[in-house]
Amino acid sequence: MPFWDLQKRLGIDVDSWLLRQSMPQPHGQAALCHAFEREWVECGHGLGQTRARRECRLEYEDFLECMHRTKLAQRLRIILEQRDKMIKQGKYKPPPHHTGKEEPRP
Repeated sequence: MPFWDLQKRLGIDVDSWLLRQSMPQPHGQAALCHAFEREWVECGHGLGQTRARRECRLEYEDFLECMHRTKLAQRLRIILEQRDKMIKQGKYKPPPHHTGKEEPRP
């Protein structure tokens, strides 16, 4: 095939974003969620799909949280809503550097 391994021959890496976490990454560094994926794979190894889904649910949830940060975003949203509520009630006043009204720098 003439186009076999075309990216490697041209020295480009167009589909690097498609790689799984445990695959070789650019610059030889481990991916961000590599440890969580590894725990999940090790937990489910040899169990079978049905049993692994049940027994490795916590590891899988940790891996998904690392990838998508859904719990973090939800918590941040709750914190910001609470802050806005406290500002409306007059119980909290943000510092000047958070409102864009800081002192001019020399």
